[in-house]
Amino acid sequence: MDGPGQIDPYHHLHDEAYERRFAKGYVGWRDMVFMGGRAAESLDGEWRFAIDPYDEGLRQKWYADAPAPVEAWPVPRDYDTNAEVTAPVPSCWNVLRREWTYLEGAAWYTRFFTHRTGADERIVLRVGAANYEARVFLNGIFVGAHRGGSTPFFIELTGHLVDGENRLQIQVDNRRRPDRVPMQHTDWFNYGGLYREVSLVRLPPVFIRDFGAALVPGSGGRRLRFDVTLSDPVDGTATIAVDGLIDALALPVSGGFGSIEVEASPALWSPDTPRLYAVTVRCGHDEIGDRVGFREISVDGRRILLNGEPIFLRGICVHEDDVALGKTTSEADLVRRFDHARALNCNFLRLAHYPHHERAAELADELGFLLWEEIPVYWAIAFEAADTFADADNQLREMVRRDRNRASVIIWGIGNENADTDPRHAFMSRLAATAREADGTRLVSAACLINRAHFRIEDRLAAHLDVIGLNEYFGWYEPSMEGLERLLANSDPDRPVIITETGADAVAGLRGPATTFFTEDCQEAVYRAQLTTLARAGYVQGVCPWILYDFRTERRQTVFQRGYNRKGLVAEDKTTRKRAFDVLAACWAERRRAENGGAGGQAPLATTNQGAS
Repeated sequence: MDGPGQIDPYHHLHDEAYERRFAKGYVGWRDMVFMGGRAAESLDGEWRFAIDPYDEGLRQKWYADAPAPVEAWPVPRDYDTNAEVTAPVPSCWNVLRREWTYLEGAAWYTRFFTHRTGADERIVLRVGAANYEARVFLNGIFVGAHRGGSTPFFIELTGHLVDGENRLQIQVDNRRRPDRVPMQHTDWFNYGGLYREVSLVRLPPVFIRDFGAALVPGSGGRRLRFDVTLSDPVDGTATIAVDGLIDALALPVSGGFGSIEVEASPALWSPDTPRLYAVTVRCGHDEIGDRVGFREISVDGRRILLNGEPIFLRGICVHEDDVALGKTTSEADLVRRFDHARALNCNFLRLAHYPHHERAAELADELGFLLWEEIPVYWAIAFEAADTFADADNQLREMVRRDRNRASVIIWGIGNENADTDPRHAFMSRLAATAREADGTRLVSAACLINRAHFRIEDRLAAHLDVIGLNEYFGWYEPSMEGLERLLANSDPDRPVIITETGADAVAGLRGPATTFFTEDCQEAVYRAQLTTLARAGYVQGVCPWILYDFRTERRQTVFQRGYNRKGLVAEDKTTRKRAFDVLAACWAERRRAENGGAGGQAPLATTNQGAS
């Protein structure tokens, strides 16, 4: 038995409440900092790295051990900040070493940096994304945590930094759990790590926390709304300038918040004319900037209107997945993505099934693409759990805060393929209300399933949506296309429908009869049949086939799939196009020509050549 005052060196072996001490430190959407126009100090690069699948770091309090060479250790350790194993930030650990490919659990990142405290400044850590849960420690002190694998988070470090060398540690845990968003059962690869950029931001004592700019719905394109949220509940005045539109607009701020509507006639943003305005906002000692497009998206009966004119969404879905980079995104990868979308004659992309890198929406603004962005309320989420809803609600609000000034984003997606149960209906209707509360200038949708009892496009959630998303795989999981004919004939929705998923798997280069699964010929035939059939449903106002690129998912293990979903129109090398690529490109080209030519009535959705090419 230990004597008085002695510490039990084996206590951590039996401590199953070790996570509780970190349960109250979560940050969320209210802690976010508007980043437009700000200079950030990058912390990217090589970090010291250690896997920790047994959570010994939290049990043994690795963060509390002062850095020291082994000869200075008072007792043996299981973690060494001087270890030579490193990992680049940003990156996914799964693509760095073969033995880490399927690692699910915790890992520790450590970075030393030199800091000099400036007068009257606040220092905030920004993490672009960490999958899934992250706990942050500075100089041995727990300073905050975050849940959600695809949205950025911010933790203030002011008061914890020291002049000189500082030790930053971030524990990242990518375990799949039944009560998280997404749950443990998904259909994409569970990458782990600090896979987006990490930086420090220096801010004045009172700074601009959030800023919004939008065209006022229903104003005929002649009225703008601006709002500013400060870091503290103080009074003051913000000044807004919009290059070529507004020289200087005074916005009164009371209790840390202010909003104003003004008359203006901006050139409206659209895919054909993606006009962006440089916006500058000053308040006190802080200044931010953004490039904003002004446009209105609305619904009129079964039509989707952009700036008051009907628009058909010629789409494609895309995952954030790369053979070499995993879920990490590069500028080159994003440019290639939009180049392929342009080659398909798309005007619309569904960014599935989670918020993608913020640069995706910025590029879409510049290049003229419309976007659906969504959170991963995927399949059988724990709809009854209050904590699960809080997680989903926070991820939705973080996504909206980050991208609400992006003209390209026209739809907030709140879920995918959830069964229509009472708990799900309550959960999702509350999320729809959150989306509208956070941003009333966009449409709200969800990718729904078919009502099998009535074989109709019918979901109780539709009453809370502006647009009904529908996933259907007739010709593939349900081989007969007669089912799609029946479904469309049975359905009479009172609002627009977007086919948010449809398609078929194909191994690039595998040829054979159109009736043989996994051949390019089968995928091509499914696309032709789908596009022909959907053209006859006037309430279908967009089609977003699944998917642009083949992507990793360990659920799929046939000799054809080998750990990949093969429904991509382009192979996982992101170069090799399959035959169905040209089918969709031709279809969208004809659709675009008909619309630009002013053809009366519903423009054709499918190409006239229905035979195999």
